[in-house]
Amino acid sequence: MSYNELEPALHILGDINASLIALDLEGYITGWNGGAERLFGYQADEVLGQHVLLLYADETDDDIELFNRVLSHGQSTLEVKRRHKNGRDFWVQIHLNLVRDEQGKPIRMIGLLQDISTQIADRLRARLLASVFRQTPDAIVITNESRQLIECNPAYLRLIGDQLSHVVGKVPYFLANADQPETDEAKSIEAHLKSMGHWEGELWSRRTNGEPFPAWLTLSTVHGRQNQLQNYFAVMADLSERKAAEEQIFRLAYFDSLTKLPNRSHLFSLLEQALSEARRQQRSGALLCFNIAGFKAMNDSFTHRGGDQILLAVSERIRSCLRDEDVLSRFGGDEFCIGLFEIRQREDAAIVAERILAEVAAPYYIQQEEIVIKAHIGVSVYPDDGRDADKLINLAAVAMNRAKQGRQSVLFYSSDMNQRSLARLKLSTDLHHALERNEFELHYQPQVNAKTGQICGAEALVRWRHPQRGMVPPGEFIPFAEESGLIVPIGNWVLNAACQQMAAWRAKGLVLERLAVNLSPRQFSRDLAQDLTALIDQYDIPAEYLELEITETLLMKADQDIKTVLDELHAVGFSLALDDFGTGYSNLGYLHAFPLDYLKIDQSFVRGLPHDASNAAIVRAIIGIALNLDLQLIAEGVENESEAEFLASLNCHQLQGYYMSKPMPAADFEALMIPPDRSLLAR
Repeated sequence: MSYNELEPALHILGDINASLIALDLEGYITGWNGGAERLFGYQADEVLGQHVLLLYADETDDDIELFNRVLSHGQSTLEVKRRHKNGRDFWVQIHLNLVRDEQGKPIRMIGLLQDISTQIADRLRARLLASVFRQTPDAIVITNESRQLIECNPAYLRLIGDQLSHVVGKVPYFLANADQPETDEAKSIEAHLKSMGHWEGELWSRRTNGEPFPAWLTLSTVHGRQNQLQNYFAVMADLSERKAAEEQIFRLAYFDSLTKLPNRSHLFSLLEQALSEARRQQRSGALLCFNIAGFKAMNDSFTHRGGDQILLAVSERIRSCLRDEDVLSRFGGDEFCIGLFEIRQREDAAIVAERILAEVAAPYYIQQEEIVIKAHIGVSVYPDDGRDADKLINLAAVAMNRAKQGRQSVLFYSSDMNQRSLARLKLSTDLHHALERNEFELHYQPQVNAKTGQICGAEALVRWRHPQRGMVPPGEFIPFAEESGLIVPIGNWVLNAACQQMAAWRAKGLVLERLAVNLSPRQFSRDLAQDLTALIDQYDIPAEYLELEITETLLMKADQDIKTVLDELHAVGFSLALDDFGTGYSNLGYLHAFPLDYLKIDQSFVRGLPHDASNAAIVRAIIGIALNLDLQLIAEGVENESEAEFLASLNCHQLQGYYMSKPMPAADFEALMIPPDRSLLAR
């Protein structure tokens, strides 16, 4: 480029943002525009005549090569580090041109400089991230919006045992599995990705050869500028070795090596947890200490191997008599301990003990010999006999030893317990005959509008009028009916009697909007919706007149069959209510997963309102949840005006309790229904 061609351009570029520097052939600065001033911080009079080395952060071979290339080729471009007047180093890209005179003789150089510090930093960061991506021990996977793999690191290929060419374009197993909506895990992953764009947790994945392995997965979505889904980004760690080590340590520390049952240490831990929960829920529990009579003689006769076979067989038979939530532990030798962590009444422990003894008494065949085993069981009960694990276990052992001394099969530590057990057995016998003797009857407790006090429904409650004892409290016979299975025929009688009474009231012109009936989990069968439909057709009652109350216990253990039954009931027109909400392992997921219409606030939370701050906070939370989910609310156990007014102020829809009316026979309830606009809140 000639000087005559360059000079007009210099005048034009002098005031624009481009950074221009003119140098003589020795490297001294002869030109300096405004852009250069802004880039380096020097005014023109501070640098003109100075050597360009003033601007260097450090002199390198690349700088020397730059001048050589310009002199030989007429121009050159280089990325180098330079220094600001304030001492700050930064990166620039220099495009240097040689300027010649009209005779073609070199007279100076013109440099166009651009600050590329940000680009260099981005480039270094990209290299660092690429290095981390390649070298991290955790597996990293990137997919497109269709979950097809587009990139992964070597750790992922080692984890699944495959090659990049084989996995590109395919959906990784952990994402394919997450896309199956029928699993709870998949639903959780999809829900979190949609709501938060992120999910983290433990799951099972598979290697290419089909081998499953536990993994910790962190999964995120990546969205574009228009918030459209672009990619999935996953980081996965193999938990196989850690899980195996943890399981081995746990087994050695907490389980018996022969029977694989929890050992003494583990039972203490489980018992302390159960006692803590029992205190919170005000429940009872029992410890059964079990010992085989004459085991030492058997062990001597059949050797230790035969003795081990006996212990294994006995432990299996005991386990078959227990519920899933009960715990069987081997304390050592021929001694076992059974934890019944949730019993309704003390006498329930006697029923379980007798069941175990009957099962254990059946013949065994050890080394081709038939033997019959007798055993002794000692029982301690929480909270009556003690409130800590150590004391309860010791008392059960004392009771067992006393049973051995007295040649008794079962002995409770409490001296009066045996008498109570006999009374319990008498009660069970009477309950078996109560249906055939027509000793059950229904009482009705109104449910009223919280604002007006007018009756808008009722709950049908079963009562047992015993020929000698009179009215037997429901809390005394219902739990036994549940355990024994008698609750099914009793429940069917209640449903039939309730429908019959509804039909009778309708025939008299008395219309009750809704009658609630409790359903036991044992009553659920595949034909329940069909059976109930036939029942209301028999009495010509619309389905919406009947409300079915279910418990949290049912929903906790609900499988797809139960959900299908609930959906069928709702489709027919029956309304569904969740009874005693908040007293079990409450899960808000129930309120979404099942077709519920009503939520019943348990009476334990209603007591003391509004002065009990804890109950008030719980009730506010329950009401807030229900209102947001468009569920109707019924508060149970309302016993005074303060409770009723406080609940009404929180927009609770309906009230039920002794403040309005106690449960009463059908004839008395009819009187409450006339006139239909009567308020039960009026005092």
